[in-house]
Amino acid sequence: MRAGEVVTTALPGIEIHTMHRRDLRSVLEIEKRVFPEPWSSTIFGSELALRHGRSYRVAKAGRHVVGYRGLMFSGEEAHVTTLAVAPEYHRRGVATLLLLDAVRTTVESGALHLSLEVAFGNHGAQALYRRFGFSPVGIRKGYYQMTGEDAYVMWAYDLPSPDYAGRISGIEAELRNRPAVSK
Repeated sequence: MRAGEVVTTALPGIEIHTMHRRDLRSVLEIEKRVFPEPWSSTIFGSELALRHGRSYRVAKAGRHVVGYRGLMFSGEEAHVTTLAVAPEYHRRGVATLLLLDAVRTTVESGALHLSLEVAFGNHGAQALYRRFGFSPVGIRKGYYQMTGEDAYVMWAYDLPSPDYAGRISGIEAELRNRPAVSK
């Protein structure tokens, strides 16, 4: 995919775009609203400057950024560096769409497995990740420095397999049946 190219999606009303520096103001606003330890513009800028080994995308409702996700690649593995959705768009399928895009990008890159960390107390995100076949494999004690909260390390394995592709197809079909997301 070329920079700026729109990814068609299974969720009516939302499009996925490559993240650009011009998106950072909106991304940072969401970041501050959803994370107790938000990333800075410097961190996002550094990540976007890495042309290889990273993938950052935004979900947009019209011209408005409503969510985003980041990936880091290392050999046969990819890691979700960030995934967030504006609170007013929670439970509307945006995080599901962003994770579908992350899985698709992981497979297209040639990676086989996908990992992430999630706060112990974030039960909604954990449910989403389990739906995608992620399982906890470890704990990072005190991972979130500001709150001292632990994080689960979760992995989804063998993403290119037919079984996993079937799981993803089912999730996409469910999204297509949702009502369009409006601003």
